[in-house]
Amino acid sequence: MNASTFRVLALGGDGIGPEVTDAAVTVLEQAAGASGLRIDLEHDLLGGAAYDQHGVFCTDDTVDKAVRANAVLVGAVGGPKWDQIKIDGGPQDKDGLMRLRQTLNVYAGLRPARGYPALVHATPFREGLAEQADVMVVRELCGGAFFAQPRGIEPVEGGGFRAFDTNLYTTPEIERIARVAFALAQRRRGRVTSIDKANVMESYVLWRQVVENIGHLEYPDVELELLYADNAAYQLMQQPAHFDVILGDNLFGDLFSDLAGTIAGSLGMLPSASLPGLSQPDEAGAAAIYEPVHGSAPDIAGQGIANPIGAILSVAMMFEFSFHQPAIARAIEQAVDRTLQHGVLTPDLGGQATTDQVTEQVLAYLAQAD
Repeated sequence: MNASTFRVLALGGDGIGPEVTDAAVTVLEQAAGASGLRIDLEHDLLGGAAYDQHGVFCTDDTVDKAVRANAVLVGAVGGPKWDQIKIDGGPQDKDGLMRLRQTLNVYAGLRPARGYPALVHATPFREGLAEQADVMVVRELCGGAFFAQPRGIEPVEGGGFRAFDTNLYTTPEIERIARVAFALAQRRRGRVTSIDKANVMESYVLWRQVVENIGHLEYPDVELELLYADNAAYQLMQQPAHFDVILGDNLFGDLFSDLAGTIAGSLGMLPSASLPGLSQPDEAGAAAIYEPVHGSAPDIAGQGIANPIGAILSVAMMFEFSFHQPAIARAIEQAVDRTLQHGVLTPDLGGQATTDQVTEQVLAYLAQAD
């Protein structure tokens, strides 16, 4: 394949996942075609859809396809239908998406959230507080309490049980995610806020020490702010425009990426990229995963009212970080901005538009940018 051809594996998943993935794929193909890029697209199953057909949440064949791809586009996975299924093993055995993250070693989760003047009505913030906010949550994805051993539930003498998890990080794991956060801050507004609970947990004492060392020694031009996670959550709600890059481990990064969704007005607005580090334009980066932050929303699946913008903006991140085409990424973002300003909004944003109507409007504005 030539340099302008990119392999993309689309995994619609469950609930509204296939609906928003289809919308995002139409934007992907139009943006690529208008720019002379070729997308070699393949579809497969993940999550509950894979379990229903194959008895596992992610097949070996799907993993092989993901490894060979430049980018993997995921809709959403999971739902009540599969919540009670008991499978031995760790999270990667019980969740197809976690298996992909582990296999592809996409340790750097990038989850942006910004304010939209057209969506002030959909946020809990008073006017003037969050419209200019632009936050990038950088979440460590492959370690910490979600994966570390030992973990389990076991009976105790006298009755009852005890449950335990381990929050474990090594110096190299912290160093590599810290470097991603600082490098992104250099491209943005030059501030990293690292969140932890170093006042009560040893794993976060190491986290703080390593982040401080990386910041002072390797990125002296970036301002480093160290906050306890509970205080950081309060400050994010008090002054969202203060924050630039928020660096967190797997647990706090998960919580803060959803919390930051209040800035945008809906989880349906939030994209994400899961990267094996930041590659350079002249490097052939390993496969990355792109997905909206929202869940599978089975209560509205099939109704045609799911918000596709998180998935569409995930495609914009794909153009920027996997295809190294930032101009195309900006064009998609601007098409989304114009769609919102035009008042074409899905019900989660207080509007009446369908998934297809929002997508068609984005495509129309994107065509005008060509």
